[in-house]
Amino acid sequence: MNPNYRPQDIETRIQRQWEEQGTFRALEDDAREKYYCLSMFPYPSGRLHMGHVRNYTIGDVISRYQRMQGRNVMQPMGWDAFGLPAENAAIKNQVPPAKWTYENIDYMRGQLKRLGFGYDWDRELATCDPAYYRWEQWFFTQLFKKGLVYKKTAVVNWDPVDQTVLANEQVIDGKGWRSGAPVERREIPQWFLKITDYAQQLLDDLDQLDGWPDQVRTMQRNWIGRSEGVELQFEVPGAAQPLTVFTTRPDTLMGVTYVGVAPEHPLARQAAADNPQLQAFIEECAHTRVAEADMATLDKKGVDTGLTALHPVTGEAVPVWTANFVLMEYGAGAVMAVPAHDQRDYEFAQQYGLPIRQVIHPVDADQPANVEASAFTDRGILKDSGPFDGLTSEQAFDAIADFLVARGAGRKTINFRLRDWGVSRQRYWGCPIPMINCAACGSVPVPEDQLPVVLPSDVVLEGTGSPLKTDRTFIDTSCPGCGGPAERETDTFDTFFESSWYYARYTCHDFDAGMLDERAHHWLPVDQYVGGIEHAVLHLLYARFFHKLMRDLGLVRGDEPFRHLLTQGMVNKDGSKMSKSKGNTVDPQQLIDRYGADTVRLFMMFAAPPEQSLEWSDSGVEGASRFLNRLWKATAEHVAAGPAPALQPEALNADQKALRYKLHETIRKVSDDVGRRYTFNTAIAANMELLNELTRSSDGSAAGQALMQEALQAAVLMLSPIVPHICQELWQALGHAGSVVDCAWPQFDEAALVRDSIELVVQVNGKMRGKIEVATGVDDAAIRHAALTEPNVLRFIDSQQVRKVIIVPGRLVNLVVA
Repeated sequence: MNPNYRPQDIETRIQRQWEEQGTFRALEDDAREKYYCLSMFPYPSGRLHMGHVRNYTIGDVISRYQRMQGRNVMQPMGWDAFGLPAENAAIKNQVPPAKWTYENIDYMRGQLKRLGFGYDWDRELATCDPAYYRWEQWFFTQLFKKGLVYKKTAVVNWDPVDQTVLANEQVIDGKGWRSGAPVERREIPQWFLKITDYAQQLLDDLDQLDGWPDQVRTMQRNWIGRSEGVELQFEVPGAAQPLTVFTTRPDTLMGVTYVGVAPEHPLARQAAADNPQLQAFIEECAHTRVAEADMATLDKKGVDTGLTALHPVTGEAVPVWTANFVLMEYGAGAVMAVPAHDQRDYEFAQQYGLPIRQVIHPVDADQPANVEASAFTDRGILKDSGPFDGLTSEQAFDAIADFLVARGAGRKTINFRLRDWGVSRQRYWGCPIPMINCAACGSVPVPEDQLPVVLPSDVVLEGTGSPLKTDRTFIDTSCPGCGGPAERETDTFDTFFESSWYYARYTCHDFDAGMLDERAHHWLPVDQYVGGIEHAVLHLLYARFFHKLMRDLGLVRGDEPFRHLLTQGMVNKDGSKMSKSKGNTVDPQQLIDRYGADTVRLFMMFAAPPEQSLEWSDSGVEGASRFLNRLWKATAEHVAAGPAPALQPEALNADQKALRYKLHETIRKVSDDVGRRYTFNTAIAANMELLNELTRSSDGSAAGQALMQEALQAAVLMLSPIVPHICQELWQALGHAGSVVDCAWPQFDEAALVRDSIELVVQVNGKMRGKIEVATGVDDAAIRHAALTEPNVLRFIDSQQVRKVIIVPGRLVNLVVA
């Protein structure tokens, strides 16, 4: 065995062996328990970053550990390949997006292999491959036939330079995040999926996900946002339709002093026809819309429309204001404003001098609420509320609801914050939406035998709009219904569409006769999913939605796609997240070339628990390298001493038993750290402590050699999921044939954890004053005697009276003296 550790000499050789032997190829095997481990697939941006390395190392460690538990493990990898970055790169570099994407995939695949990740590369997929997106197009047509897809005109953020729709989060200070152009609010036709039909299921089934972080489940509950309330109408004189609002606080109805409508609301536009100030305000709002999450801190602005609405109980006329905090896409684009009992309404009323009418008072009359300072938002007792005076908020909920129902002015209802998913994107590099627009037949799905609708690849991107919009060879077609001339849909799917079902396609990647086959039933659900907390809502919610849709089409079984979820923290450097813009990135490839993949993997697992952020440390990488060199050196020295005899535990002396105790205590701890707690950092630390103990031992006896052999074998097995290359080499150096990846996880020996004696701390009045060693199982009288005669303890007792002796079994003795 070479006495020097040279990772560059062994890692590529071992990786080649894995590939040649098909080590990580997963086949269905009903005789073994399956384990499907999946890390969120990357966008092929061109280079791996340290966040990727951390994410994929975590998944690989879990996969290798589960394999050592005897499970049939599948760990696939693929590419989330559609998206705007490829279009930007195509414009910048004057290359087609497909060419740029596939070149990046080739390079990044090589990086992943160089890190030694145990993926089944036979299952690799890319979402830009027509063989993949063919089936999501088919799926969409099936949902259309079931009435779960519809098209409607919707208000969107429109970038007039990039000629595309932007998400709220892509609008920064009223401008497009990429072009910098002022964003416009436009109404354009959009395709939607009826995710709201599944809102209650998505909410209820969160209770099944006890393997998910509570934080993620809470975020999804809040995003779905179920609320029970009352939908009611305010008649507007001169308007064809009443204003419909939803409130969870009907008990505050008698405190309404104005009604707010969104700037895009038909009433606002009607009133703006002869109101230049209102027109200007609506135009301003069209360029300054922000994400809903920012509404709480938004500077509240509004304009009086000049219209009034009639209170549904009193008939009182209240003014209708257009306000920038009212969103057209939520509810009916209108809210009843109760300034005394809602802080947002209060701030707006204060700014514009609108009345503030208190109708809810604290239950404790001795502690009145001061609505001159802020809104009183708690529930309480109704006053100045006409027939509802004296009711509690809870009683008034039902009483006011019943009053409105009886008069046809409202109804109890359940509302969800969740809105239907708009899946249309006015981009080129995406999956074409498989619909045909016919003047006679309307929107018609592309027939199955004409799928996939292939995205043209020979395009030139100029930076303004999608080339599909002007490509007549793509657009012009015939209607499947009437055979007449028709046009293809030129929008493409939101890229979340592809990532919402890829986990299922991995199970039957080579099936070309359908979206999924029976192998999906074998592998699903995913047993462990690993990815960033930033995907807590959108991706994970859409994937859960898709799973239920596929279930209802008979494609999968079960309600949920991911049994366990691990959300890893970010990788930071110099106190902030690594990013190119901050110039604080670290190139994984340079580290692999210098230290080897195992050192990089070890550092990523040792620097922090997986769910916490990791602070990059160059010295930490050096430390990881030193540890692997020490492990190599200890093994080389042991091997050089010749073959070790068989271990005879009963023949060990006291020092050898203590060392063996340490070994099996470490196995027990690391098994729990890796298998249950996922605290890989403490598992590594325990192995470092064990190696320290082993290198301090200079026992060259036969029994000492046998014990060293057992200890090094166990350490190599425990570390092999984290640093598989060096452990494969050391495993064979220790005299074993075959691959360490196929070995069973080491088991601790209960007998080795039974000690002949134990050490107890002795305290005097709660402060440690000494230690004693007593035989295991000795009675309390002997422990008391040993504690009272320990020399250092005697100095602190001196002539004082021992009033009480408290013995905590296996831990300590506390002497209470006066």
